[in-house]
Amino acid sequence: MSARFGPAGNPDNFPYKSSADAPRWLGEIGLDCYEYQCGKGVRVGEETARKVGAAAAANGIALSLHAPYFINLANPDPESLEKTTGYITGACLVAHQMGASRVVIHSGALMKRTRREALEIAKASLRHVMRVCDDQGFGHITLCPETMGKINQLGDLEEVLELCTLDERLVPCVDFGHLYARSLGADEGAEACARMLERMAQVLGEERASRFHSHFSRIEFTPNGGEKCHRTFADHGGYGPDWDPLAREVARRGWSPTFICESAGTQAEDALEMKRVYRSCLAEVHGPREG
Repeated sequence: MSARFGPAGNPDNFPYKSSADAPRWLGEIGLDCYEYQCGKGVRVGEETARKVGAAAAANGIALSLHAPYFINLANPDPESLEKTTGYITGACLVAHQMGASRVVIHSGALMKRTRREALEIAKASLRHVMRVCDDQGFGHITLCPETMGKINQLGDLEEVLELCTLDERLVPCVDFGHLYARSLGADEGAEACARMLERMAQVLGEERASRFHSHFSRIEFTPNGGEKCHRTFADHGGYGPDWDPLAREVARRGWSPTFICESAGTQAEDALEMKRVYRSCLAEVHGPREG
């Protein structure tokens, strides 16, 4: 297997009105995965979900789904946990109807707690969420805790990997743009990419690490807060991270992650560029391949 590439939602140049047409279009232009966006709430009817799923199956498109942004695993309030659990199970229901295998979830905010206090709360919350998901028949859906871009959010790489040690079914969603932003530009380049992937392998084991989920885009950040906004590959101004070193390191390791491009409006176009660079790196490392 090799890495998959596709967009988060529909780009500005998407030529259709319905997301049910997205999988066919993505297959036609040469992409092979698609992340359905429910960041502002799960508002997808079963008929639409099943249409998206059928189109994806017919066109060889692997599906994932982004759960609502307002999930906060680090809030210990019982009412908040009940809402968070509902957001995640609601996302899992739609994912099940689509045939999506992965649901991306946010970790939460520190809320004036230490990082360790917030992480322990999030771990307890995630254990509860997984029990409820199992009880509701969603044990086959892989939950993907995401690394976050703002410094005051829970979700640096170490925190997300620790969350994923709770259950072997959990797979990290490593957003390299977010890690670049929260590190104020430090986490990029060949050495940083090798270090981050090696750490994933150390904590999760090579097999699980090799199939990690990922978001990638160039990010503008502020010196005090981290992530400010997503940019595109065509934007000038020195926005990072650079894709090439990560593509080369993934190719060198022979890993097969799923890369979802989150560029601002050009996510399909930039995903194609990511795939082109990655395939070039594969050819350099392993020799030319078919397909």
